[in-house]
This record gives sequence, structure tokens and C-alpha cells, in this order.
Amino acid sequence: MIVSHLFLGLITLFGLSQAQWDENMWEDRNTIVHLFEWKWNDIAEECERFLQYKGYGGVQVSPVSEHIIMANRPWWERYQPISYLLTTRSGNEAEFSDMVRRCNNVGVRIYVDVVMNQMTFRMGTVWGTGGSVAYTDIQYYPAVPYNSSHFNPDCGISDPTNPSDTRDCALFQINDLNQRLDHVRGKLVDFMNHLIDLGVAGFRIDAANQMWPEDLEVIFKRLNYLNTNHGFASGARPFIFQEVSDLGGDAISHREYLHLGRITEFKFSVEIGRMFRGFDQLRYLTYWGEGWNFMSSNSAVVFVDNHNNQRRNGVGGDLILTYKESKQYRMAAAFMLAHPYGSTKVMSSFAFTDANMGPPQDGNQNIISPGINADDTCTNGWVCEHRWRQIANMIGFRNAVRGTGVNDWWSNGAQQIAFCRGGSGFIAFTIDGTISQTMQTCLPSGTYCDVISGNLINGQCTGKTVTIGADGLGYVQLADNEEDGVLAIHINARV
Repeated sequence: MIVSHLFLGLITLFGLSQAQWDENMWEDRNTIVHLFEWKWNDIAEECERFLQYKGYGGVQVSPVSEHIIMANRPWWERYQPISYLLTTRSGNEAEFSDMVRRCNNVGVRIYVDVVMNQMTFRMGTVWGTGGSVAYTDIQYYPAVPYNSSHFNPDCGISDPTNPSDTRDCALFQINDLNQRLDHVRGKLVDFMNHLIDLGVAGFRIDAANQMWPEDLEVIFKRLNYLNTNHGFASGARPFIFQEVSDLGGDAISHREYLHLGRITEFKFSVEIGRMFRGFDQLRYLTYWGEGWNFMSSNSAVVFVDNHNNQRRNGVGGDLILTYKESKQYRMAAAFMLAHPYGSTKVMSSFAFTDANMGPPQDGNQNIISPGINADDTCTNGWVCEHRWRQIANMIGFRNAVRGTGVNDWWSNGAQQIAFCRGGSGFIAFTIDGTISQTMQTCLPSGTYCDVISGNLINGQCTGKTVTIGADGLGYVQLADNEEDGVLAIHINARV
């Protein structure tokens, strides 16, 4: 079933029908996983064999438009579109369409990363993954078509504090589209509506802050309703979340885009990394969310890291936690998924030693599929954080506590915290010292499986258990030198 559209209906009633905050997920699902650079066939299989059973609500996929072929195949060639044909390193249009349908059939929605701001760098004559050619130095993309009249001038970014420079000038020799032109708007709308017809649930808007919100509003208003043949409610609008890298003092504010959809809250990524690196005390997380001067929870898409800042290319620098700091990363992800703030997104990476590295490939530069181990982890160069037990099981925790707030907060006054989510879940953290005491868990009496240290399989827990009395009290034992400094139990993990 689709989540309630009451919020959307109220927005429409008050004249803001272009606003699109609803993720269009099934009611018993949550969290988008970014299967970065996965092939379409592999994503379809992942929806069917893993994501649906763990309760993931959707997948963010890499850009789907034809892109240039670059030497050494860096990951960012996907962000160099040459046409709007649906042929990429991940597969062709038929494979994409099949993937969308198969994922929708098992309740996992697809969100496309859309490059609307630009085409390619200026690098002479280039060829694309679908066989198209472009003459980038003269800004001619015949497969669209675009010509030099459709791009912003090469005036440079002389003043980064001036929003007009950022939005109306080409950046770093990139051919920067002018979204105020009817021709450009029409091509972008046609491209996105084709994806909607194929069954996608929404879009991530790359580099939204480099485009005028007035232009995006015109484009978003022209998008179709979602395709009811894929299980969407009649009149459902595509979910929109926009990349705006605003830490609070930027010349272009996220507030300019709030009326259009959700925003990527980069402050969340920075601060959660700082906290779980131990640079501040966990006790301050009691005010997490708006109390930390983040945007409204209903406006935010949050993540521990994304494909940019995990490579130190984005906001946050060395504060950002990645799979390379696995314990701290798992703890930060567990906190993100346990706390009610924001719409959550989990990164699923491939291993890299260089910031430009593309996905694992064979000798012919074809992407290699992930291999799956018996413990659900991945091989063949894929990290698959979304499959790590500690993260995947927290998706179930988040589903179990849906609709509740944080209550019965506890702290030792320093680096140990615990809290309940209504009467449906309890979680504890330590990054310094051992928790060894009776605590209020808010859960009904019974024995519960700690979903961080183990799995609940056929009524048996492979990890630690916590026994709860009629008063909701249970004895919690958790040391900072364990594999994970987290313990989590919830109503659906009763042994």
C-alpha cells in the first residue's frame, strides 16, 4: 500500500501543487539505498532477493542518460551526459524498464539521479555509451539536439558569493544549460516524463543550487503524475529531493528550494561524522535535528555519506565517515536509522583507493556484478554497506518504530546514550566505557534479539538477547570494545 497523501493534498489545497515531498513508498517500507553504479539487472535481482525482505523502500540509481566514454572510466563520467537516450554503463532502456517493473512489483521504488544543469566538459569530439557523438567545444549535441544557443555563457565564476554567477555562468569549462529557455525545459521535461512513464517514483536533482529555483519550478510543474500501472496512487506526484550543499552560511540557501521538494541536509552528514569520531559528546544528541539548526525534518533527506563526500569531494571534508571507518560508520548509520529526523538514505559503495575510480570492471571495461557471500556481504570489489547486518537490521527497527518519537532518553553525561521510540524500540550507544545496568526499554515483557549483534532466524537469535520485565526494565550490557558499540531491540525482534 502507498503511504498517505494527506500532506500532499494539503499542499495542493493551498496552491503549492508543485511541491513533492512524498517518497511514494509502501507503508511498511523506509529508506532509500543508493546502489551506486550498479547495473540495472543487478539492481532488479537485489530488489527481489534482499531489499524487499529487509524492508528497504527504494533505490537511488546512478544517472540513466547516455554519457560520454572517458579514459579509465571514472565514476563521474556518468555525470557527463551526451544525450537523453537511456543507454549507460549500467544497461540499456529495455533493461532499465525491466528493473523498474521488477522492483516496483516487490515494493521497492526507483529514484533516478538526474543531471539537469549541464552536459559535458569541453573536450573536443566525444562519443557516448549509446553511440551518439557530440562536438563539445562548439556546444553541439546532435542527439538531443542542443547547440551553443542553449547554454549559459563562459563568463566564469568571478564571485562565488553572487548567486547569479553560480547559476548563469559555466563552471570549470562545463557546458552549462540555460533552463530559462523553452527548448531546454522541454527536453528535460520530456526526458523525466519518459522515466515517469516507465515507473520511476521520483528524482534526485544533481547540483540544484546551480539552477534558478524559478526555472526548476516551471519544469517540475510540467511533470506527469506517477504511473498507476506500477502501483502508484492516482494523482501521485514524483518525489523530488534536491542537492543543495548549504551548511548555513552559503550564498545560495536551501530555503530557496524548500517549496519544490526535499533537500539534502549536508549538515547532518558533517555533524554525525564529527560526533561518532568522538570529537564531541554523544549526550548532546538529545537535541538532534532541528535543535542542531538543521532544516525541518519534513524537508530533509539525510545520510552518513554520499558518493561525493565519501571521496572528500563534497561538503564536510575529513569529518565525513565512510565504509573505511567501519565501526564508527555502522554506529552513525544505526543512530540515523533509529532517530526520527529526516528521510533516510543509505550509501552502498564500491571500494576505491583513488577518488576518481569507477566501479569494478573487467578487461573490456564492463562493470562486474557484485558477488554475494553466505553472510550477505559482497565480493568482487563491492562494499555493499546496505547489506551489513548492523545497517540492514536497522531498516527493520525503523519500520517497527514508525510514527513514534524519541522518549525516555538516558545519558551517562558523556559518551553513553540510550533512548526509546515509543513502546516499539530501544537502542543504546557507547564510544567510551561499558554500559552495564538495568534500563527502561519501554518494550512489553519478553526476550528480544539484539539486531546489531545478530539476526533473528526461526525464533532464535544469533547474537545477544535482552530480557524485559512487565515494567519495561531490562539489563543492558554493552562495551565500547565490542564489534559494535550499539545494542538495538524492537517489537518485531521478540525471540
